[in-house]
Amino acid sequence: MASIDLLISDCDGVIVDSEIISHRVLFEALSLHVPAEQLHAALEGTFGLTVPSIIDLIEKRFDLTMPETFDVDLRRQSEKVVAEEVQAIPGVREALLAIKLPLAVASNSRLHNVQASLQRAGLTERVAGNIFCAEMVRSPKPAPDVYLLAAERMGVAPGHCLVVEDSPTGVLAARTAGMQVIGFTGASHIPAGHDQALRELGVAAVINDMRDLPATVEALAR
Repeated sequence: MASIDLLISDCDGVIVDSEIISHRVLFEALSLHVPAEQLHAALEGTFGLTVPSIIDLIEKRFDLTMPETFDVDLRRQSEKVVAEEVQAIPGVREALLAIKLPLAVASNSRLHNVQASLQRAGLTERVAGNIFCAEMVRSPKPAPDVYLLAAERMGVAPGHCLVVEDSPTGVLAARTAGMQVIGFTGASHIPAGHDQALRELGVAAVINDMRDLPATVEALAR
């Protein structure tokens, strides 16, 4: 097995417990255009996708055209509410400080949102500016682009990278990039049976508590 030389973490749902907040704002906005019951079904499994990708999915599924400013207004509202309410995942700061590998963050969120999340979690210095976002690449997750960019910029081959992800979207991106993945299922938005869904996508391990991350990384790095 290849040595592990770089740890790459997703942000939303791994470092901060933001997915459930963003999803609530998204649902409230879309429910003005789609009946709630149908919307619940349509949004199942969309955690980890970018907002434009979700809007495109809803428009196609329900043959809708959202107002011209819908995307911008939704992003602004989501960023405002997340900034007011978001909390760090319990134990994430201690876990990432305990792991001595170089650390990068790869996210479908915008750069300034990731920076704010890292500040909230007390991890700005630990990440040291090694942030890679969907706006920096051609295609967001589930495409592998953002993970490949992180590996390239950090000077580490993809096969020597270990990723921490919470969503099938992110796991698929990292696995397509040729990286090992630890699935994290401890965020508030995670549904029952999610660990099995991640295992079916080929994660090397699944944890539900960030206190287990250092030992899991150490075991996979042997």
